[in-house]
Amino acid sequence: MVGRAAARGWVRIGPDDRIAGWAAAALPLAQQALATSHEDWRCGGTWFVGVDALTNDPDGAVAGVPLPWQALGLPAEPLHRAQLSVIRPGYPQPSPQESPAAFAFRRDRDAAHLDGLLAEGPDKRRFLREPHGWILGLPLNDCGPGASPLVVWEGSHRILMAALAPVLARDPDADLTDIYAAARKQAFASCPRVELPSRPGEATLLHRATLHGVAPWAKGATAPPEGRIIAYFRPMLASVAAWAALP
Repeated sequence: MVGRAAARGWVRIGPDDRIAGWAAAALPLAQQALATSHEDWRCGGTWFVGVDALTNDPDGAVAGVPLPWQALGLPAEPLHRAQLSVIRPGYPQPSPQESPAAFAFRRDRDAAHLDGLLAEGPDKRRFLREPHGWILGLPLNDCGPGASPLVVWEGSHRILMAALAPVLARDPDADLTDIYAAARKQAFASCPRVELPSRPGEATLLHRATLHGVAPWAKGATAPPEGRIIAYFRPMLASVAAWAALP
């Protein structure tokens, strides 16, 4: 399955009853996390980031329901607690945490980003600090297709790998700011933007270098009262060198 994601940067999995069963077991835990969390909602109260918010077991199980590795086409491996990315109607809204330029990029370019590439220091220089092996999104509740779906730039992983991997192979701590900006610009110009709405029982697997983001909430889009919830797993590779070496 990871190889299939490498072909275009993403692959949809399911629908599958085993994945649906896991999502049904995870949803009450997600709702409890939202009800008890003290985390501030970002983007004018429309985005709950929810890093490590789902209380899954290290093997991915929730409430005694195992993560269906076979249905996902992935080899079982230790996992972190999943992120719960929750979006409410109206996303995105301006907020004090973002400059006008950053908000415009979120609104107009879906806040497109490469996972694991972190901005550091007053100048926001970018370094690959979290070398994820893959990115897996599992929707937990049933929403309309316009409820801020995941967005990918199909084929962008090839552009980003070609730009970043040779540099990281030489220096895992390299400043990637300018190289990444140029590669992202190329991806915007040459890769189709694809919205990937999904429902419980499905999953979306991304190549680790796929440029992706979140679409603005569409007018008239439907979702449960808690908003659109997707659980994300991003297991780490052993090193930045491993990230650069894999296809």
